[in-house]
Amino acid sequence: MGLFGKQLANVVEWEEYRDDIIFWKWTNREIKKGSRLIIRPGQDAIFMYNGVIEGIFKEEGSFDIESDIIPFLSTLKGFKFGFNSGMRAEVLFVNTKEFTVKWGTKNPISIPTQSAATPGGMPIRAFGTFTFKVDDYVALIDKIAGVKQIYKVDDVKERVVAVLDQLLMKWISKEGKDMFNLQANAYEIANGIKEDLDMQICKLGLTITDFMISSFSYPEEIQKMQTKAASQSMVGDMNKYSQMAMADSLEKGGGRSNIAGDMMSMQMGMAIGQQMMNNMNQANTASGMPQAGTAQTGNGPKFCPECGTPVNGAKFCPNCGKKLIG
Repeated sequence: MGLFGKQLANVVEWEEYRDDIIFWKWTNREIKKGSRLIIRPGQDAIFMYNGVIEGIFKEEGSFDIESDIIPFLSTLKGFKFGFNSGMRAEVLFVNTKEFTVKWGTKNPISIPTQSAATPGGMPIRAFGTFTFKVDDYVALIDKIAGVKQIYKVDDVKERVVAVLDQLLMKWISKEGKDMFNLQANAYEIANGIKEDLDMQICKLGLTITDFMISSFSYPEEIQKMQTKAASQSMVGDMNKYSQMAMADSLEKGGGRSNIAGDMMSMQMGMAIGQQMMNNMNQANTASGMPQAGTAQTGNGPKFCPECGTPVNGAKFCPNCGKKLIG
């Protein structure tokens, strides 16, 4: 009875599960008779003996190792627990979910350009996300799990970021991308980077499932130039701009000093001035005087040759009625 008392059954499980851990290894313990294996949702359990995969178990639940697990192991299917002996094996718990990682360039990447103004290249930063998951258990164990107890998302991120600058430079420079409109080509650039990254990361038993570029960032001087160019392009069509400004002013309400109000005031002033000019011309036409804004025509005298009265180019003298022109 004392012998059985010393042989305490244990539970083989991932005791401290975390979302940022890719795998965790249960090791350096002896599996006793009556022990159980617990597999939680989103986990796979890989039994290893002497560094070799004995069996992979993906169904979640609680299992008796002697009756439910050992019969399915490759070389240990005939293992029998003794009174004082247990089974020494390692169990690798793998997180099967898809991991999402944010990335960003640590320093600006100098992209070569043809412009003499930037002989050292255009310094550009980029930001985005990528997703990956475990794809090949054999490669994972061979390259990483064989020597590591635990493997984190940050370990993968470090590997990706180490080669990301080179890949960004490669795909941005490819086929002469427009340096000032990289966002328009972000999808194509991201797809090229995804393929190259997947070729490198697959050696570790992982696969890149998606790679996205959220934005490109230019130097402050370039951003100011882009903002100014956009503003000038909009102001170039004054008619459209004034209509948009007036609509914006009406939407926000009156009584505010803004561009829309100034544009409306200017247009109203021009309309009033034009109306006043038209009224003056109509009055002058009725009185026989020249219209405002028009030059006098003809070579009539300034004074009546008969009585000397100033006539200012009129056809008849207003004093004696003498015909002066025609």
